[in-house]
Amino acid sequence: MKFDVFCEIQRAFPWHGKDEASLFREILAQARAAEAAGFGTWWQVEHHGSPQFSYSSAPEVVLTAIAMSTKTLRVGHAGVLAPFRINAPLRVAERAATLDLLSGGRFELGLAKSGGKEWETFGVDPDAARDEVRDAFRMIPRMWTEKEFSWDSATYKVPPREVTPKPLQKPHPRLWQTCGSPESFYMAGELGVGALGTTLLSPVAFLGEMLKEHTRGLAACAEPAGKVVNPEKGVFTFVHVAESRAQAIANGAAWSALWYVNTAPVVFKVPRRVWYDMIKAGLHPNSARDTAALSELDPHEVEIQADDPHVVQVLKRMAQGEEISHEEAHEALEPLDSVVIGDPGHCRDKLRAYEAIGADRIMCMMQFGAIPHEAVLRSFDLAGRHLVK
Repeated sequence: MKFDVFCEIQRAFPWHGKDEASLFREILAQARAAEAAGFGTWWQVEHHGSPQFSYSSAPEVVLTAIAMSTKTLRVGHAGVLAPFRINAPLRVAERAATLDLLSGGRFELGLAKSGGKEWETFGVDPDAARDEVRDAFRMIPRMWTEKEFSWDSATYKVPPREVTPKPLQKPHPRLWQTCGSPESFYMAGELGVGALGTTLLSPVAFLGEMLKEHTRGLAACAEPAGKVVNPEKGVFTFVHVAESRAQAIANGAAWSALWYVNTAPVVFKVPRRVWYDMIKAGLHPNSARDTAALSELDPHEVEIQADDPHVVQVLKRMAQGEEISHEEAHEALEPLDSVVIGDPGHCRDKLRAYEAIGADRIMCMMQFGAIPHEAVLRSFDLAGRHLVK
């Protein structure tokens, strides 16, 4: 199993007077630390208008800066928000090829359907989003490899044009799809592109079932979107490696993971009641985003139920404004097999579960919430010495 990095560019409020520029300087320093530790690819996401959750609104710019600051670390976009109102396929192809050239052929391209706040911000038609992602996968490899490209459909038109530049990697950079539901994992496989999945506290076994959908889709892949099939499966989860359990608690890693999970519904526009019910059921909360009845629910409901598991109770108390200690946060997350936080031995044991379900890449989210920058750098160093190498 390969070790990658997954990054949202976060800083939990309050910021204690730090400026935005300092956050990006820290990201560049962490990317250099990831390269020194032996990580393979740095994956950057894309979000807009959500400063409480992510400052990754211009991921191509950040990835270019990382590529210019490193020599071997690959840079991946996980993923471009692919509905046409957000990112037109022609512009995606141009930016991606440019980044591949500037990085010396180290770029990986993922596409995402997105949802929630991003759809609202850009006026995306939810009924058309999945088909637009599928079309983008069909178009972009052609733009990269054909001397002249044209497209004529009801939703997107390009007259015959030479699309420049062409990527350095031949036939083109690897393609991936960000997946959060059985349908999206199957779609990625059917298109012949890699799958990038997330846990968000759901059990590793649930994610294993999603990866099987990707394998099933690959078996049905009659016409790959790209010139080559990418059968790999990547999985994102929270990872923080510390010298000891006590140090992991002091660094606030578990608290930061709970903060992340509680902040995400604001971005994805999922009512909290549904979000928590999905976690309680051992499912991925993002898979509720397309449910038509969501608009009828109170988006702020966080009432604690008698049958709520401990982690859901702690999440709800945090959402209600109650102060949760680092110790209690750690005790709530430690039993979950999907969360990798603790000393090197503990983290190594947790990671074996991901390897067992067939994950080719573990996308370690190392910078999240309020974990101090110095602790993130130390986590990279420890991971490099005890897990990666």
